[in-house]
Amino acid sequence: MDAQPEKQMKNKDDLVTVAIHTYDRAHILKSILESEGIPVVIHGVRMIDPVVPGNVRVRIRESDLPMALRIIEQVDFSSNVEREAEREPIREILVPVDFSDYSFTACEFGFRLAHDLGCDVKLMHAFFTPLSPASIPFGDYFTLQATEKEAHGDTRDKVEKEMELFVHKLEEGIAAGEFPKVSYMTALFEGLPEDEIIEYSKRVRPMAIVMGTRGRGAKELDLIGSVTAEVMDGSNTPIFAVPVGAKVTQLSEMKRIVFLTNFQEREFKALDIMIQFLKPYPITLFLAHLAKKEDVWNEIKLSGFRNLLAERYPRLKTEYRLIDFSASLEETLENFVQENAIDMISLSSSRRNIFARIFNPGIARRMLFHSDTPLLVIKGMV
Repeated sequence: MDAQPEKQMKNKDDLVTVAIHTYDRAHILKSILESEGIPVVIHGVRMIDPVVPGNVRVRIRESDLPMALRIIEQVDFSSNVEREAEREPIREILVPVDFSDYSFTACEFGFRLAHDLGCDVKLMHAFFTPLSPASIPFGDYFTLQATEKEAHGDTRDKVEKEMELFVHKLEEGIAAGEFPKVSYMTALFEGLPEDEIIEYSKRVRPMAIVMGTRGRGAKELDLIGSVTAEVMDGSNTPIFAVPVGAKVTQLSEMKRIVFLTNFQEREFKALDIMIQFLKPYPITLFLAHLAKKEDVWNEIKLSGFRNLLAERYPRLKTEYRLIDFSASLEETLENFVQENAIDMISLSSSRRNIFARIFNPGIARRMLFHSDTPLLVIKGMV
């Protein structure tokens, strides 16, 4: 979402953009806002040549902004999807790919995880064009010029060929023993990648999502726009984010994992989920809490947390650490990772509103762009 005006506002009734969505979602939001007495105008965002709008802007009067933002934060476009908590995950590892080196890093991790857990793999690619049917009014789609429809077809043909090349290269890796041989399928979806991945995870409910990332080499500008970060915020499925520069890209080779805790109730469920992934491996789990100053109560709570885990999982080797949060969060965690030879950072994440994510990004988002250490993010409440 984008709550920033597109031009300098001259009076309180100038229009501001409060959201950018595909056409159908924009109209759903328009109906919701107008039912609350807020007039709405929808404007097209031209993705390439100015023929048909792709994503569209939802715009309102500046004076209605405070009320509109409160309403928007309550909107859930997945309300028509069956509650995930009522269904068991299927034995599938979802690996979104964009045909880059990051995708092969994710495939290496995802295929080995699927092999060890006895799962299938779904390779998914989502692409967006201004002529995607979901972005165009139903009637308008059939009145497009023939050349425009051909351009849309050319885009899909290109994506299909790229997937074929990617699979061919993947098969070569399997034949060479670089990837284990597991059952896998491919799927192409038209739409915004983050939306399609989140929607698929809610509808199908795979055991985990594995995504490749740029890691420490990413630019700060990517903080808000990263597909991986958006999926972390919007999906309840456990997500492994594997940087292309990670020293260890297989869960089976990891020896020491840290779980960051704030002593929240949801973390117990997150740990239960995580342990299911760790069962096949001899891993030492560090329970760690970040604190800006020493507090004896934090150490007592950490010790109690560890004792509880020891009772529930007697075969799991655990240690606990109170991390002095004196420098920046990124530097503090990176130092801890290096000093303790940590192979992966794990944490439980809760749904946060858009403004919290922009102005006070969570640990997972921040570490995506400042570390080459793999991340495991689990919502906990699923």
